[in-house]
Amino acid sequence: MTFEEESAGLRPELTAHAYRMLGSWDEAEDAVQETYLRGHRSWDGFEGRSSVRTWLYRIATNVCLDLARDRGRRALPYGHVDALPTERWVQPFPGDRDDLRLALVAGMQALPPAQRAVLLLRDVLQLPADEVASILGTTVPAVKSSLQRARARLVRIAPTPHDVVEPSSPEARRLLDVYVQAFETADVGLLTAVLRADATLALVPDGAWFDGKVACAGVLADAVGTPGDWVMRPTVANGAPAVVVRLRGEPFGVAVLDVRRDGIAGITVFADAALVERLEVRSRRSLM
Repeated sequence: MTFEEESAGLRPELTAHAYRMLGSWDEAEDAVQETYLRGHRSWDGFEGRSSVRTWLYRIATNVCLDLARDRGRRALPYGHVDALPTERWVQPFPGDRDDLRLALVAGMQALPPAQRAVLLLRDVLQLPADEVASILGTTVPAVKSSLQRARARLVRIAPTPHDVVEPSSPEARRLLDVYVQAFETADVGLLTAVLRADATLALVPDGAWFDGKVACAGVLADAVGTPGDWVMRPTVANGAPAVVVRLRGEPFGVAVLDVRRDGIAGITVFADAALVERLEVRSRRSLM
C-alpha cells in the first residue's frame, strides 16, 4: 500500500486534533499539511510497529507542539482577557462534536502544550498511556502525572455545563431560528426574550466581552440595524448552533451560540469575512 492509500480519510480527524491543540483553523490546516509532507518523506522508513493512524498522530502532535511553543497561547474574550492581536484569538471550527466546544478549546489553550497533548491523546483519542508516552517521547508515569494535572486545571478554567443542548435538537434549532429571525427583522426584543439572565456576548477580534442580559441587550440593540441588513445561514460550529453572516450583502463572519435548556447562555461573534466562504464550502462538502 502507498502512503496516499493508507492515509486517505485521516485528514479531517487530524485537522480536528490539530485545531484542539492550536485553537486555530488556519494553523491546524498548516500543521496537517506539514504532517502529510513529513509522513510522505518518511514512508519508506515506516516499519508498521504501530498503525498508520497512530503514526500520523505522533507526527501531527509533535508538529503542533513545535508551533504551540513558538507562539503565545490563544484565547477568547471571556471574562476580562486583555486585548490580543487578531492572529492570537481562538478561531471557530466546523463540526458537531462536543470536544470542539469553544469554551473547552479556549480552556485547553491555557494548559502547557505538553499537558494539552496528553489530555487530547488520552481523553479524546482514548490512546493507552504507553502509546501516548511513545508518541511524546516520555514515560508512562509522566503521562499519568500530566493527565492528572491537566484534568484538574481544565475543570477549574473550563467547567463542562450539564445543561448544554445538542445542536441537532429541536430546542437548539428553535433558539437558532429565533436568533436569525431577530437579526433579519431587526427585532431585538425577540432575541433578548430568549437570552438567559447570565448571558454573555464575546466579540472577536475586538476583544469586547459583555456579561449579563442587560449588557448584552444594549449591544445587540445597536447591532440589529434595520430589517434586511443581515442575512444569516444556519450551520454548526464547535459542537454548537451557529450562523454564517452577511451584512448588507457582504460577508461579515460567524456567530456561535451557547445554547442551554432554558435559553441562549452565550454568543461569540467572529467578525472575519474570510470565515464565511470557508464555512459555507465546508458545509456543502458535508452534504455531498
